Amino acid sequence: MSDLITPASPIRPHARALLNSSSPAVSPSPSPPPSGSRLQRVERTSFSSVKEDDCGGPQSFLDSSASSSRPTAGGGGADDHDTADAMATTVAIQTPSFCYPCGRFKGWKDIRLRGRGMSKSSGDLRLLGGDKLQGWEWEKSPERLDAAVPDRPVAQPYSPGQSPLERLPVEILDEILPLLAVDIPPNGYTHRNVDLISCLLTSRTLHAATLTTLYNRITIPHSLIFSKFLDHVSQHPALGTVVRRLDFSHFSSVGLGRTRRMNSELQMVTSATLLRCLQLTPRLQDFLVQEHLDNDIDQAVIAKLFCDLPLLRAIDFCAASSLAFKDAFTAVMSPSNAQLPQTLNLKRLSLHECATLPASALESLLPRLAHLTHLDLGHTQVTDSALFSIPTTARLTHLNLIRCTRISGERVVEFLTTHPALNKSLVYLNLQADLSRYRLLSQDDVEVLLPQLPSTLKALNLSGAKIVPSHLPFLLPLTKHLEELSLGFSELSFDDITHLFVPRSSDSGALSVEEENWVPPALHYLDLTGIPAVTPGRLLSNTNVLLRPMTQPLEVLEVSDKVISGLRQRVATSMRFGWVLRELGRRGWYVREPPKDLAASERDSGRRAWKMGAMFWGMRKIPVAWGEVGGLYGHYMFKK
Repeated sequence: MSDLITPASPIRPHARALLNSSSPAVSPSPSPPPSGSRLQRVERTSFSSVKEDDCGGPQSFLDSSASSSRPTAGGGGADDHDTADAMATTVAIQTPSFCYPCGRFKGWKDIRLRGRGMSKSSGDLRLLGGDKLQGWEWEKSPERLDAAVPDRPVAQPYSPGQSPLERLPVEILDEILPLLAVDIPPNGYTHRNVDLISCLLTSRTLHAATLTTLYNRITIPHSLIFSKFLDHVSQHPALGTVVRRLDFSHFSSVGLGRTRRMNSELQMVTSATLLRCLQLTPRLQDFLVQEHLDNDIDQAVIAKLFCDLPLLRAIDFCAASSLAFKDAFTAVMSPSNAQLPQTLNLKRLSLHECATLPASALESLLPRLAHLTHLDLGHTQVTDSALFSIPTTARLTHLNLIRCTRISGERVVEFLTTHPALNKSLVYLNLQADLSRYRLLSQDDVEVLLPQLPSTLKALNLSGAKIVPSHLPFLLPLTKHLEELSLGFSELSFDDITHLFVPRSSDSGALSVEEENWVPPALHYLDLTGIPAVTPGRLLSNTNVLLRPMTQPLEVLEVSDKVISGLRQRVATSMRFGWVLRELGRRGWYVREPPKDLAASERDSGRRAWKMGAMFWGMRKIPVAWGEVGGLYGHYMFKK
């Protein structure tokens, strides 16, 4: 960091420059402008941004597509009156509970307009402070003025650079300071990175250590922040070497009042400025973008990412599907492109919902990923041959093939059970299929696959596969280590589902062999979408054991729209069982409420290492970089 701080560069002007540039590492918001101003529109959150609400229970989300200031995924059955009350409560929370005028304020009568004291409200000002107001400066009594002020011990100042905090090794400071950073841009005008800015202003030692944290992860919520960041890094190129992540998952131009042509003319976020940004960040490791930028990702940008950034480890092109992006990606992945390395250092790749990319581009890219661990090809044109072309040196832990219609069930099962890249390493597997278009796994495919799945697996999505009661003996062993299981549109009865949690008893009354050897399941989440046997009446029946405490740690049941509609009418019954309804977009969950006497610190937050920062259950998009869920990525993980 010595190249970032020089004796000729004073600390405060540089910190002031960081403040003026909205602290690009997580981009703190400026002070609130007047209501209705242009700047107020600029600071709105990204369109359809979904964020996990860590203050609520499981499956509680904040959705900015409906409102930028209140959660929208609360319990089911809320009517308009409840919504209005919730909005009023939110406003009340944001409104200060008291007004505390400055002690030296002389009152409105001392403010002269046209030579006269125009205001008559001086007497009302006293009422604003309530008990907090001890009197005005001009009303202090002699006793109050002469009151003895108790002496306070004065701390002896440390000489510059000698305080205990400054004397800590840099490695320790690098572990402490990141705890002050915020991953997700907050809604409204909440200041972010305030603590980091304070550290910048403290001393030279902390200034140097803080810069690494401030510029390590750059989150870009809108074009103004990107423009300021790019300008600042252009002026101080050494700062670009600190950047490890560029995160555009929260980016949106919605609400800025500008068209794409206007954005291009303003030269804020364009293909040219993106390329310039990548050139200034040679040590970049994570590059996260999404559909709002697909027209700005041209051939030069993609070539820079895949051919000229050797330290890059993760790329996410979530939902990028424009014609310009497809043509650029195809051109870079062409076999005739001599600049494309034969082996890429990428470990984590997401092309989730990149439905326009041709199969030829994927067949050219996948053989080059020798170090691959995370692969999300959800809703792409990937083929069987492309999957088998993945190098044997890869060690896949996360694989998402949701709604891939150009692969066959038999070949996918062969790939999953024989390819060395998946040998005893798989943790997350999503094979969900859209039955209205295609069934991926037949009954025979399921029977071959289930017994060979590794014990390392924690999340398995077989929604749309032909699962029948004869598959229960293969499912039961999996439930002992799986935490998520999706059986959507299966042909199981309600008793079959119950059997995953409760052993079958013998007719003689004695303990059966199954009961004697029973091991409780590890399931936290179970997807029952589209199963005809699952109805509101059956769920709320007194004979249903799924809702009882004996099935814990089960806490989330995902159900279909028809079941959701029925449960909305039976909120009181659900609460009696200790369950509530939560909804977000097209999805709905039946969630077990945690016991009221259980301390928050003792509750299972749902965070797992394999979720890479996510808390809640049933994600349908694989994260490729560790961080809190938010922005458009949250939309594709939990809402769609």
